[in-house]
Amino acid sequence: MTFWADTGLGGPLRRETHYGDRTMLCFADRPPTLAAMFDDLVARFGDRPAIVDDRMLSYSELDVSVRRIAASLASLGIARGDRVALFLGNCWEFLAVTLACNRIGALVVPIGTRQRKAELDFLLGNSGARLLVFESELADQIPSAAEAPELAHRFVAHGTAAGARPFEDLLATSPAEAPLAAIHEDDTAVILYTSGTTGKPKGAELTHLSILHSAYAFARAHELTEHDRGLVAVPLSHVTGLVGVSYATLAAGGCVVLMRQAYKTPDFLALASREKITYSILVPAIYTLVAMSPEFDKHDLSAWRIGCFGGAPMPVPTIEMLSQRLPNLQLRNAYGATETTSPTTIMPQAFWRGHMDSVGQVIPYAHVRVVDTDDHEVAPGEPGELLIAGPMVVPRYWQRPDANAKEFVNGYWRSGDIGSIDADGFVRVFDRKKDMINRGGFKIFSAEVENVICGIDGVLETAIIGTPDPVLGERVNAIVVTTDGAQLSERDVAAYCAARMSDYKVPESIIIRSEPLPRNANGKIQKTVLRETIAERAASYARG
Repeated sequence: MTFWADTGLGGPLRRETHYGDRTMLCFADRPPTLAAMFDDLVARFGDRPAIVDDRMLSYSELDVSVRRIAASLASLGIARGDRVALFLGNCWEFLAVTLACNRIGALVVPIGTRQRKAELDFLLGNSGARLLVFESELADQIPSAAEAPELAHRFVAHGTAAGARPFEDLLATSPAEAPLAAIHEDDTAVILYTSGTTGKPKGAELTHLSILHSAYAFARAHELTEHDRGLVAVPLSHVTGLVGVSYATLAAGGCVVLMRQAYKTPDFLALASREKITYSILVPAIYTLVAMSPEFDKHDLSAWRIGCFGGAPMPVPTIEMLSQRLPNLQLRNAYGATETTSPTTIMPQAFWRGHMDSVGQVIPYAHVRVVDTDDHEVAPGEPGELLIAGPMVVPRYWQRPDANAKEFVNGYWRSGDIGSIDADGFVRVFDRKKDMINRGGFKIFSAEVENVICGIDGVLETAIIGTPDPVLGERVNAIVVTTDGAQLSERDVAAYCAARMSDYKVPESIIIRSEPLPRNANGKIQKTVLRETIAERAASYARG
């Protein structure tokens, strides 16, 4: 059973070989590079809106800025293979510089604005960035010339900063001087650093080929057109914001709507209503905040038709509330990673209501194997590690031969995620391999327990954490974040779980709080921090 049509954006599939010896299915009717895609969009949709930020830019207007920036970068000696770092929030300048680099063959290095100086130093040094564009309010985080000798050029946006030229200088060169480099689709376009939860971040090399396929996959699955308006409320420095929403919306000729300020539900509702957004990819917690907001009825969200989500289960009460308030909104789960340039699976339109425990079906050109610890494929429905292949999988990490040898095997990327694929092709993701809990010999997947707890009315988000136990090996702990005004006790959560799952899966320690779960710069829950919270609570109890 599959939901993918044989035709659509990108055309039919054909088998090709890329990155040396990886054989894969690819869209046959695709542009050769991201620059070629954008040029075609400008020719077809020149007068249509491309970006809405503090102002609206049509495709033609954006093209002029892109060509000016490309020409300026070239005049500074930035050429194919050079790295350009962006330490910017969600703004049109971010996308314009990215598209300009796509044109001249430079590699974009997006850096999340929550990164601090030590982290920024590492990312700039590891990537060998020659040019940096940064927000003026982040000037105190920028390394000095002595600390970053390879960083030859600095430009500041939205203000001034010592030692940096204004961003406007990048717009001063004639667009007629913009070069167009000879680029191969296997060339790297973006270096996106992983979150570094188990060590130093690794720079995943997103290529023109991988970004094009991911953008086309989202656009094709969600039937995006030039009339769609994709809202970026997550950072553009994350694969979801950059590829899942921005490139995907642009690939269809649509308009990218940027939420510049930090997320606040009233601001989100006002922007989504004013710009009549139709498409988004958000974490489930945002959908819950939207559904429960007292500001909801003040805004018209009737244009919103696709609400994609991932990274956590969607609470059943949220689904029910949004179904009543926005009957035309389809909530579709998806699964992917930085290393897969975002999507590996997307929920089919026809099945989203009946398969909310699934992350969808494998996108048409991808292949996923589910294997045991000996790399033998398991039976349908049985859990194992997900190995992922396809043109959207990055070829390598930047300057990390050790990680490349370990994580890329026989054309597949080892995801480290435990999941399953049932007989109908629906994929479920249970846990990170390293986060699976072993309690007295019983394997417990945190996602399964989190799914159950998120079904409790008043729960905004939750995390299941395993902690060492001298007798059982590990114990199950839950940290539960509730919505404002929710009256929920630890006993309530334990009783709800006990009625719906095996006794060994029921959390033995439950912390209820209103404070959001800690996340790193890429939005992933920091379970290390939560383990410290649990340990502190246990120590407090021990002290009496």
